[in-house]
Amino acid sequence: MDVGTAIETCRLTKRYGQSRGVEDLDLEVFAGEVFGLIGPNGAGKTTTIRLLLDLIRPTSGSARIFGRNVRHSNVEIHTHTGYLPSDIRLYEGLTADEFFDWLGRLRGRHDASFTDELIERFALDPHRPIGELSTGNQQKVGLIQAFSHRPSLLILDEPTSGLDPVVRREFRSVVHETTALGATVFVSSHELSEVQDVCDRVGTVLEGRLESVRAIADLAELHHRSVRLVLDEVVQAEEIAGLDGVGAVQVVPSVVGQTIFELQVTGSFEHLVRRLARFRVLDVISQPASLEDVFLQSFDRTGREIQKVGQ
Repeated sequence: MDVGTAIETCRLTKRYGQSRGVEDLDLEVFAGEVFGLIGPNGAGKTTTIRLLLDLIRPTSGSARIFGRNVRHSNVEIHTHTGYLPSDIRLYEGLTADEFFDWLGRLRGRHDASFTDELIERFALDPHRPIGELSTGNQQKVGLIQAFSHRPSLLILDEPTSGLDPVVRREFRSVVHETTALGATVFVSSHELSEVQDVCDRVGTVLEGRLESVRAIADLAELHHRSVRLVLDEVVQAEEIAGLDGVGAVQVVPSVVGQTIFELQVTGSFEHLVRRLARFRVLDVISQPASLEDVFLQSFDRTGREIQKVGQ
């Protein structure tokens, strides 16, 4: 394994009797990056995480974290890993303060000052029993415990579930600060906007198989951008339609003497820009495809892939 690799799996497979968990999963996550895993419900995201943490055992294949086999070195790996499950269960009779202190003693690693900083940043009341906290505040407890011992690797399953926008923004800041210090973050989420904002690369998993791994910017470039053109003259749609990469051209009602087009552009803008040089252009508004757009373009509602991402 390369020293710059945090997570590596080789033909990792998990079957539950006749049911499929994940199949021949070959995955590489680089040290210091934020890697996102997306896919429909039941695609195998949580199974992958549980295999990485040795919470379940594979049917075949292997997984390594920082060069160590997860089955043979799970105690050492867990010491340096922060984990937030999607279905976190907490000790409801303890206060958050008591819970963090207990975890610190259990782990043998506890950064009390950093824990206090996270409590303040996430606006958590640490003195109330956890069972009296709202779902969102219990999620904050889960996040804080994952980050509090400054692990080398964070594995976060649906980390922003139940959080308000202010706390989600703070979460993104903490993630970026953590990776700036050299840690690696592995995120599985249905919140595609969050994945887009926080991740460097994203893997798409479908029916237990890894379909693609792409940089966020590259993934969006494979799909269309929505573009609005405002021209200070009357121009026929035929002047724009038919250019390489340009599709779905629509004329929008505008003031007399002007033309407004809404269209989709895939790939390079070169041909469109060359054509626009002929006209008096008042405005060009380009909106990149969001990760949600990419996902919806790639999968139909049943979860079947209709266009492989990256092809």
